[in-house]
Amino acid sequence: MQIHARHFRTAQPVAVTVAGGRIASLTPLPDTPVESLPWVAPAFVDVQINGCLGIGFNSPALTADGVRTVTAECLKHGIGTYCPTLITGSFEAIRHGFTVLAAAIDADAELARRLPGFHLEGPYLSGDDGPRGAHPREHARDPDWDEFRRWQDAAGGRIRMVTVAPERTGALRFIEQAASSGVVVAIGHTAATPSQIRAAAAAGARTSTHLGNGCHAVLPRHENYIWEQLACDDLWASLITDGHHLPAAVVKSFVRGKTPARVLITCDAGSLAGLPPGRYRDWGQEFEVLPGGKIVVPGTPFLAGSGSFTDACIGHVVRMAGVTLADAIDMTTARPRELLGLPASTLAPGEPADLMLFDWQPGGDVVVRQVV
Repeated sequence: MQIHARHFRTAQPVAVTVAGGRIASLTPLPDTPVESLPWVAPAFVDVQINGCLGIGFNSPALTADGVRTVTAECLKHGIGTYCPTLITGSFEAIRHGFTVLAAAIDADAELARRLPGFHLEGPYLSGDDGPRGAHPREHARDPDWDEFRRWQDAAGGRIRMVTVAPERTGALRFIEQAASSGVVVAIGHTAATPSQIRAAAAAGARTSTHLGNGCHAVLPRHENYIWEQLACDDLWASLITDGHHLPAAVVKSFVRGKTPARVLITCDAGSLAGLPPGRYRDWGQEFEVLPGGKIVVPGTPFLAGSGSFTDACIGHVVRMAGVTLADAIDMTTARPRELLGLPASTLAPGEPADLMLFDWQPGGDVVVRQVV
């Protein structure tokens, strides 16, 4: 199989020859008109996908078919690899989600390749309004290593990332235990003091989950948990650059502060992503999907998850932060792979041919043609 496309890093036309699931060769195509050529890049990797099309990984009705449906929809948006994400809930609800996911992967080699690990976003998060976000207050609780280990057993050892609020009682010890077991610990949905943020990083936390979201509406102007995470060189940060979660000036400041070498882009797609505008019930509450994909609590400006996919985040981060297309692609491919300890995926001979073909014009949005 041979693909003619523009290289995402150089914008130059190349012939990508694929054989046996790997890139066999990458050959320049000088003097080739580029007007009709798609672009080619490694497929997206997203560390935080909660579901889509009305299917949530926390749902008691989750099935293996549902997991396959979410994965197929993600592929349409260029997401070749992702971490199914479970949020705050009861012990049994979370165990059910991980059990279904693990069984689906055990029975399907393609799912196993697409889903290399799970993300547990909660329940060890702040119970305060603001930092708690849309997570149910009644299930927010202090970290419990024995409870986590039971979930890890249900997941077949596949929990690869966990988001924790470091101010919770026992959080620092939990961070040390999780980090030493090989799980990537993220700080998120937190009301921590700056000193608690620093202590969490020292204990082994490596990144921040959707920095700037899941926060109080009003913070001290200098001493606060956003500045502290932004300033900490030991912490990376994921950002939701869907055009709704963060304003352009904040995205630009965060990317410049962390640099593209320590930022990963996530869409944080929720169970309502991909659904037409309207009102829906989820988590026992009512939410509204607005035209354009923004999801809110009806009658309020408060966000309730993300209705976008990773492809929609690329154009926004290029425009908001002033980065190159190559930087934006790296933040959605190389950075999450590096953070999760996955093999690198680059356009080079011998590398896996998990490729994305897309259309893009400077200043515009990425339009995915297909994942190869």
